[in-house]
Amino acid sequence: MPSQNEINRRYNNVRSRMEREGTDALLVCGNQYAGFEGAVLYMSGFEIVHRYVYVLFPLEGEPTLVFPREARWIGDKGKPWVKDHVWPDVPGQWIRDMAAGRGWKRLGVYGLDFVMPVRDYRELAQGSLELVQFDRQFDMARAVKSEEELAEVRDAMDIILDGFWALVGAYTPGKTEAEIMAPAVERFFARGAGPRMMNILLSGPRGEADAFFKVPGRRVVAADDLLLYSLEITGAGGYWVEFSRPLLRGKPGLTTQRMADAYPLALEAARKLMRAGELASNVHRAVAETFSRHGFALGHLSGHSIGTTMLEYPAIGASSEVPLEENMIFSLHPQVVDENGKVCLYTQDTYRIGKTGGEVLADVPWRFFAGQETPESVMPVHQARSEK
Repeated sequence: MPSQNEINRRYNNVRSRMEREGTDALLVCGNQYAGFEGAVLYMSGFEIVHRYVYVLFPLEGEPTLVFPREARWIGDKGKPWVKDHVWPDVPGQWIRDMAAGRGWKRLGVYGLDFVMPVRDYRELAQGSLELVQFDRQFDMARAVKSEEELAEVRDAMDIILDGFWALVGAYTPGKTEAEIMAPAVERFFARGAGPRMMNILLSGPRGEADAFFKVPGRRVVAADDLLLYSLEITGAGGYWVEFSRPLLRGKPGLTTQRMADAYPLALEAARKLMRAGELASNVHRAVAETFSRHGFALGHLSGHSIGTTMLEYPAIGASSEVPLEENMIFSLHPQVVDENGKVCLYTQDTYRIGKTGGEVLADVPWRFFAGQETPESVMPVHQARSEK
């Protein structure tokens, strides 16, 4: 549970954005879909177990947790600090009537496009209430992390690295992709991630990975298979982190090796620009131009802000003209794809924005891991990976 000072800080930051937009209230949407439950946790302390929940947050007054009636017995209702709870049959209708009764004209909505159920949108759209997209405003209000939040982020990173080393220890050709993944998931769950995790995979034979993500399954791994496990979890505090390194017992394919030669250069170019005042687009450009000089393009954005929601604004992309601020947290995950869109290489790291450069929260060198390594046997590529 965050301190009262931390709760007040969050609420003051959000209300400042609401005042700028002229909204009477904010509706924060969250649902069970992995990564989209965190905004509710951030604003209320409620952990979504199943279905969906809203936090109705007025410009003045106390917030309310709005549950669909069918979720009355799902989740620990004694855990959140928001104590006003309602369970209407159709939450959208209840919210519409509440807004009308209070004379609200403009309702900001976080999660309008991707999270809000259609049945509630229909009800809200029938009235005179103006619905205002509020995703970017909300994410910017929570983008700079407090010291309490940073402690939760670092705890989550410690957990994900614990799982990564369990993954490395389990990596043996002849096992299935799922069997190699299993010890990491066991560590994640035991240390507080619960259901808040998304662990997916890029893989392929002859030292090359196919350029599409999949769920680790029953495919048996050969010695020359390239495995790129994308580890994405939270700690008990609900803050997401992401991490990935390539696994390969044999030799990388020629295309993979050319990509690998560029990776440390691209990551260090990005880290140097992860500083207060720099534009997020410049970080992306440094990554893209490094790989372009080696003959490759990126499969998608270089990365994104990350917190209690897996994907937060701003992105690290070509059009993201957002100045970075100290103590923002970003996932950097460039996926490099060959000219035919068939072969790729991928990594993930989580960074804290510093005054003069980025802090890599996982001090694990970028390299191919063969399964025999331990944390003690792997020396950092850079002795000074962070700048304050």
